[in-house]
Amino acid sequence: MKTLTAILLLSAAATAQIRVIQLPGKSPLVTFRLVFTTGAAADPVDKPGLANLTAMMIAEGGTKDLTYKQFGEAMFPMAASFDAQVDKEMTTFIGETHVDNLTAYYKLLRAKLLEPGWREDDFQRIKDDAINGVRVGLRNNDEELGKEVLFAELYKEGTYGHYTGGTISSLEKLTLDDVKQFYRMHYSQSNLFLGIAGGYSEKFLEGMKKDFRTLPTGAAFHPRNKAPAPITENRAIVIEKDTRSVAFSLGFPLLTTRATKEYPAMLLLASYLGQHRMSGGVLYDVMREKRGLNYGDYAYIEYFPFGGFSMEPPQNVARHQQAFQLWIRPVEPPTAKFALRLALYEFDKLVKEGIPQDGFERTRDFLTKYVNVLTRTKSAELGYAIDSIWYGAPNYVDEIKKSMSTLTRDEVNQYIQARLANRHFVITVVTKDGEAFKKLLASDDPSPMTYNSPKPEAIMAEDKIVEKYPLGLKAENITVVPVGTVFQ
Repeated sequence: MKTLTAILLLSAAATAQIRVIQLPGKSPLVTFRLVFTTGAAADPVDKPGLANLTAMMIAEGGTKDLTYKQFGEAMFPMAASFDAQVDKEMTTFIGETHVDNLTAYYKLLRAKLLEPGWREDDFQRIKDDAINGVRVGLRNNDEELGKEVLFAELYKEGTYGHYTGGTISSLEKLTLDDVKQFYRMHYSQSNLFLGIAGGYSEKFLEGMKKDFRTLPTGAAFHPRNKAPAPITENRAIVIEKDTRSVAFSLGFPLLTTRATKEYPAMLLLASYLGQHRMSGGVLYDVMREKRGLNYGDYAYIEYFPFGGFSMEPPQNVARHQQAFQLWIRPVEPPTAKFALRLALYEFDKLVKEGIPQDGFERTRDFLTKYVNVLTRTKSAELGYAIDSIWYGAPNYVDEIKKSMSTLTRDEVNQYIQARLANRHFVITVVTKDGEAFKKLLASDDPSPMTYNSPKPEAIMAEDKIVEKYPLGLKAENITVVPVGTVFQ
């Protein structure tokens, strides 16, 4: 990490504004990761979705000299890639090409970012895609829908309080001039991390830095994120949708980030409860393995978009404010209330009893090895390096390994008490017949489990406790919303 930091500081000094992260090597592939520190948090209050629409215009539109079709035709023989990713505080452009095509590829990448075409026909096509992304894409994905509604509710008073993709009514009103203005204000040298890895030459990098110095040097004002309002009682949002299963996303605001000292301990406790798409977590064991309730039961301390399509966390979705989350889905309607009770029961059990020594050791050993997987590609390595610099934190993989070697069970349990005890949840539910489900959640009636085959006595005894476990939900704290109104 010392070498990377030195390169970064020298590059930053040379360019005055642009922060350059380089990982030179002998790979025949050259990987680019250009991150602008702007995103949906910079959307004007009355224009949610503008940051995302701007990035999509760059990634999916033409350039000054090439139409979108011509650009695709130029890219096709190279078998290269160019994609965009937008979050609250970062907008990322990711590309990769074989070194033999580097000159031709970079000419296209440069034009995309520095000389966008801003054609009206591209804008209308991309805007229609963005609207359908909310109306069809998001609303048809129960997992992502519940998660995005959860974050919007947790941070509704601040700049995180809207879906990154925007609302349909806002998108319909946005104009090409809005996009151009956002680009001029936010795509600046001082907002740019320029990441590159692979078999490029120093001469090539110098030329690239020179090109991107043509961007404006200033940066637009970024509104400061307000601390989220405290959650004083459990509350729920039931999203009514014609769906066969029930999906739960529940959580509360969390100020733990990679810049805070408790991060390794919180990472460990989340992994102990439920590592993403892994079978070793407590929730997965008690809910899926022992009871066959559903498919996935996981815990998180950071935003994790598109978890249904990815095994590992994404890079460059760094945020100053996060959320502790549990994902429980999909659950069959007859067992949904029991499943929610069981998740809360296990959470409260962790807070009350702490993490056991064997669970601590097992999870610590797992994370020590698992972090090696996270940077197995150069694109991911660049992404993690940029995130670490943004947070002002050490190299992620090295720091997690170092922290796990000294972390103790007592430390983890202290942070469990400090960060998780006496907390209330916002619960988002995607289900059919919302009013009936509201009554179900507000009721204290037992929700007993039945099984198709005998279960051990210990499971049956615990079920008797869980079936009556209080959800702490009052009818007045449960809101039912039709899916057609979500992010409308």
